[in-house]
Amino acid sequence: MSRHGVKQVQESIPQDVPSRIDLREMSDALEWERRSNEVRPFRYEVFDFFAAEIASHPAPVATILELGSGPGFLAQRLMSELSDVSYVALDFSKAMHELARARLGALADRVEFVVVDFRDPKWSAELSSFDCIVTLQAVHELRHKRHATALHRQAKALLSDGGLYLVCDHFVGDGGMQNGELFMTVNEQRSALVEAGFSRVDRRLVVGSVALHRATTVIA
Repeated sequence: MSRHGVKQVQESIPQDVPSRIDLREMSDALEWERRSNEVRPFRYEVFDFFAAEIASHPAPVATILELGSGPGFLAQRLMSELSDVSYVALDFSKAMHELARARLGALADRVEFVVVDFRDPKWSAELSSFDCIVTLQAVHELRHKRHATALHRQAKALLSDGGLYLVCDHFVGDGGMQNGELFMTVNEQRSALVEAGFSRVDRRLVVGSVALHRATTVIA
């Protein structure tokens, strides 16, 4: 009770899950780059699947935005396969962008590197529209799954008519991760996209500890 006799009720707000590493530090970025594909070799299958999904999309894809682009593994695969696309790589880490530039080599000439933290509510304010948005192992970097729908809603607002959104992240459950605050079940991943307003959401791949969903702004 307060001193005025009114009971104080505080709403329980879930706390974000702190990260054990800081990918803005070059040492941590280098370690992540070194280990990511070594520890999870299924990522190579995921890279190929992203490329195939984009190539088979009914609407032309000329512009791609990657959320949480990291050291450029996915960008390298997509830019090598899709020779006519322009690419925006968005990450909060300058160190990761430095690694990506080195990996991409001449392909980097077709990439715009944007340093923005997508946990910032205004992360999308300076961006234009895109035919396709991709993200791999980055949604959980929101640091709590309750933020996912808001991110997807902002991504949807950036997509052109008939645009394609490919979302791949770790899931919680059998074969996946254990932290149910940081990671979502496969069904929760789909629900977050539906709640964000996508007209069609399909689970396209489950491999290793990740699931990939395909979301579109109109029914194809």
